[in-house]
Amino acid sequence: MAEHRIFTTSVASVYPHYVAKVERKGRTKEEVDELIRWLTGCSQEELARGRKMERILRA
Repeated sequence: MAEHRIFTTSVASVYPHYVAKVERKGRTKEEVDELIRWLTGCSQEELARGRKMERILRA
């Protein structure tokens, strides 16, 4: 069976879409980053690199 698309899509490819959506709703990129850090336990540096998030999403 083929791997589900969510597991083959990089965080880097969807991140700009999250930011654009929250900005349309009057929120900021920093708020997106804060939420993602809270959910994943990533630091800002790890978030910028995206590596740890990829591992978390595959788990």
